[in-house]
Amino acid sequence: MKFNNILVMKKLLIALILLISVRSYAQQDPLFSQYMFNKLAVNPAYAGSTEMLSFDLLSRYQWVGIKGAPQTYSLSLHSPLRNNHMGLGLYLYGDILGPTVTYGLSGSYAYRMRLGNGKLCLGLQVGIKYFYFDWNKMNVQDQDYVFGKQETKKFTPDANFGIYYYSKKFFAGLSSKDLFQNESGMATVDGKDTYTKLLRHFYGMAGVNIPISDKVSFRPSLLCKYVAHAPFQADVNASFLFSDIFWVGVSYRTEQAVVFLTEFHIGKKLRIGYSYDMYFNKLMPVNKGSHEIRIGMDFDVFNSRMLTPRYFHF
Repeated sequence: MKFNNILVMKKLLIALILLISVRSYAQQDPLFSQYMFNKLAVNPAYAGSTEMLSFDLLSRYQWVGIKGAPQTYSLSLHSPLRNNHMGLGLYLYGDILGPTVTYGLSGSYAYRMRLGNGKLCLGLQVGIKYFYFDWNKMNVQDQDYVFGKQETKKFTPDANFGIYYYSKKFFAGLSSKDLFQNESGMATVDGKDTYTKLLRHFYGMAGVNIPISDKVSFRPSLLCKYVAHAPFQADVNASFLFSDIFWVGVSYRTEQAVVFLTEFHIGKKLRIGYSYDMYFNKLMPVNKGSHEIRIGMDFDVFNSRMLTPRYFHF
């Protein structure tokens, strides 16, 4: 009987290793509700599109009340160059889910060209991911030496590609992440190595700016996500911007979640955003929603003559 219990436990732990990094229907990338203000995390071609040196710091606490629920931290920095055809970006993140920790560091290059009333950008992002599985956080009743002393650590190269178009009234983008589909994470059970694999993710986004009055504009947007072996997911957002200072909006996510978000522009440089996710699926009774806090800053290092640079953030 004890042998059967250990065998079952091994199978469960193998399944855990394979699935623990697959958050919410096999989507391995961190989830962000304020995607419209954090596009570099989704599309490398966005680098430099604010036409300023832009800095964003974000902290997300998902499924509050569930032990081991995801926590994500990200930092992005990007700017156009004096050669206005090029933009550079830097993106760092840390993603914690139960006993798994993933860190990512990547650099972005975007080539930008005039197209109609806007700009078309092609972007490439390359970097590295570090995956760590902390076995000390596993609470196993029947201890087994096979699992007790393992350390699962792995560095994995990564590459992403994107296309992004933006103008004063419209933006749209397509991107693909985890192009190499490398292995990430490993455990040895009974002499056999078991791996997880990074799946290629595909994103599509779009948004428009619809002026309602001199001080109010309606800015709906959409983010679609697809990854193999997972349902198609979409975030549909409806936001309003008042006097180029105050944002307020609501999103619907197809995994049965509603997101309420807001952003304040403090002066010409500082932006502070907050979002709250409310779930209507099976997680509803056991969690208190998700919180996301973001701080952004813009520096006009090239003394741009644009009259309204903030529209590039919608």
